[in-house]
Formats: sequence, structure tokens, C-alpha cells
Amino acid sequence: MVNFVGSSLLDSVRIKDVTCTACGMLCDDLVVARALNSNTLSVVEHGCSRSAVLLEQPPAYPSARVHGKEVDHASAIQAATALLQQAKQPLIAGLGTEVQGMRAVLRLADHIGATLDHMNSAAMLRNTLVVQQSGWQVTTLTEVRNRADLIVAIGTDIVSVLPRFFERCVWVEATLFDQAPAQRDIVFLGGRHDDLSFASSPDGRPAQVLPCDMEQIPELVAALRALVTGRSLPVDQVAGIAMQDLQQLAQRLREARYSVLAWSAASLDYPHAELSIANITGIVSQLNQTTRSAGLPVGGSNGDSSVNQTSVWTSGYPLPNSYARQHPDYDPWQHSSAQQAAHADAVLWISSLDPSRRPPPSDTTTIVLGHAAMQFEQEPAVYIPIGTPGVDHSGTAFRCDSVVSLPLKPLRPSPLPSLSRVILDIEAALDIEAALHASGKGDAHAD
Repeated sequence: MVNFVGSSLLDSVRIKDVTCTACGMLCDDLVVARALNSNTLSVVEHGCSRSAVLLEQPPAYPSARVHGKEVDHASAIQAATALLQQAKQPLIAGLGTEVQGMRAVLRLADHIGATLDHMNSAAMLRNTLVVQQSGWQVTTLTEVRNRADLIVAIGTDIVSVLPRFFERCVWVEATLFDQAPAQRDIVFLGGRHDDLSFASSPDGRPAQVLPCDMEQIPELVAALRALVTGRSLPVDQVAGIAMQDLQQLAQRLREARYSVLAWSAASLDYPHAELSIANITGIVSQLNQTTRSAGLPVGGSNGDSSVNQTSVWTSGYPLPNSYARQHPDYDPWQHSSAQQAAHADAVLWISSLDPSRRPPPSDTTTIVLGHAAMQFEQEPAVYIPIGTPGVDHSGTAFRCDSVVSLPLKPLRPSPLPSLSRVILDIEAALDIEAALHASGKGDAHAD
């Protein structure tokens, strides 16, 4: 819905029900004003610090570049196509996009035999390994909003990942089942947090904080799992937290009607962090023998939920995977960007949502399909500016709980092509080159 606002009908338009892709919550209640004379956007209602960064950047429409020289779009497509044709082991990385963009990427990867990896795959893999090895019982943001009476955040404050989590999922006015949200208990277990005032209940009751250093979380969650299962531990404290406090938390978990244990895989950045996540989900499994409990993995930046979901339903595999053998091949270690960096002879880096997520410095030939505000320390061989989904063009994105997909609508007219449009242009050029080579005219055309 669009309403006119301002001193005259020609000043700006107000756009309601905007879906924001700045984090994995995909808040879809934003109100954004667009200035008609400049196409600049401003978040009028329901924004956060992240949505302001995403939506309020001044519009930029740079030219494509080849080796730092400005060229037209067709010339950039031709240059990118030539580099991808020559590559024996291409890597498509970054993958900051949404569903339609990822569908095009998968098609291109199949076409050129590329390996695929998302910029967040190291964190994503910590969760994936647990799902593959033992399964898990996880919930949705809507279930948290309507059912949870005890939320335990392990190693994260949640809002640094999902800024409006407490506003939209915890301290709400009403629930479907007439629970009293103000009576919910919040516990922060592990990590060090400076300001947790946002987690205080509407009547001023503060959250409980049981802090420890991040590297101590493995022993902490292992101890909590033992206590929840009824075992006793002959120690006075674990990770600096008194055993009495941990025993009380274990008892509160057993007595809760619907407890939620939340974690951020990106925050658990230490060796074998998947074992900590396995212990968290093990606590949930134990609790569900006598009450109701669920896990809540929080995350979802730069389209990682959308990209992974699209890869799974299309190929049967999560990321990272490879099409080098002319079929999808899943290997989370061999096909990771870290491993492929030593072997890839061309990197296609995609980042349409966040201009700060640039390709890492490398001697490998790099093609960037990126945000129009992107700046480079190391100029890529080819740079083609693309539009931002949900700002410059439409799209579809998955929320971090992977059960809801939301439409992204354009907020302003833009000359920038979408990622899927650019990939279509590259595919058309590849097919033309293939036809020329098949007819014996490829060398002449290349000249």
C-alpha cells in the first residue's frame, strides 16, 4: 500500500508492509518513505539500526568495470563470460542473495561445473552437522511468541543477531493462547554482555545472567545437560558459575511448560563448536520426555537461509557443494571456500545485500556481481553492479527459522539489473560461444 506524505503530493511516498532483509527475522511491518526527487529511502516506522544501514544508503548507479576501466554492461558480460569459459575449477562464493538469485546461481553452476559456498558457511556448517548426525527439535519465531515461558540464550544476547527479537517475539501485547508475556523468564547463559536492559520484562523484572567466557561454553552446556538428565556433579562451580545456580536452571527447565534454548552458530566460533550445539539439542531432547522444549538457532544474514533452502530443494544438498562432476556433490570440507581457494582458477563473488562483504584478497581471477555501493581494496577483474532485492527489485527470502518465505518488493525505480538478470545474460553469452565453437567459428569470434 502506498500513501502520499509531505508538504505536497510530489514530495515523497510512504510504503507500508516493507520486508527488511537486514537480518534473519525478515520483519515485514516496516514503513519506508521514498523521496521522489532523489529516490532516497528513510525508515519511518518499525526500523532498527540494521534496517537503517540497509535501506537508507543513498542510491548509487556505478558503471561496470573491467580491470578498473569503466565499460558498458554488454562488455562486462562478455569479459565475465570469457573468464568463466576459461576456468577449469570455478568457485561461486559470497552468495549474498535471495531465492530467485540463488536459483539462477544453481543453474549457472550446473552449466559451468562450479563449486558453491556461502560467505557464512562456516557457521552454517555447525548447525548442519548436528542435523545430519543426530537430528534436532527446533521451533519457529511464531511458536516462541505464542508459547514460550522460559527462554535461555546460550552464548548470545540474540539482539546482536536479530535486533527486534524481544520486541516482536517476547514482550508482545497478546498471544494466541492467552499467555501473559510479561511473566516470561529470560536467562542469558554464557558469554559476556554489557547491557541487557532490553530483556527486562515490561514490569521491570530483569533477566537472569550467568556469564562466562565464550571458550568455556562447551563445559558449561555439557554440565547443564548432565544436570537436566538427573546426574550430580561433584564440583562447586563450572566455568565460574556456581553449581547451585546451574542446578536451579536445570530445575526451571524441567518445570517450564515450553522452554526455548537459543544459540547463534556464528557466535560459537571455536573448534568443534558443533559439539556444543549437539549438547544444547540434547538438553531439548531430554526435556521433551516430560515437558515441552525446543531449540532456536538464530542467524540468517546475507541471505544464508534463503540460499541454503534453495540449494537443498534443488540439489538435495546444503552448501557447500559442487557441480564439477556434472551432478551435485556435497562435501563440507573439500568444497569449502577455504579449501577451494588453493585450487580455484576463477572466483565469481556475489554480494547484493551488504556492500561491506567483499571477496577476500586473492591472486585468483575474480568476478564480482555486487552491491552498487561496494568499494574494493583489490580491484576485481570484472565488476558488475547489481540491484539489492527488496530495494531495487522484487524477490523472495526465507526467514531464519526456515518455515516462512516472504515476498520482497521494489521500493524505488532502479536501472540496476537483478542478479538473476545478469546470470541470464552470462548464460546467453555462454550458449552463443558454445554454438560458435561447435560450428568451428569460435577462434575467429574470439579474435
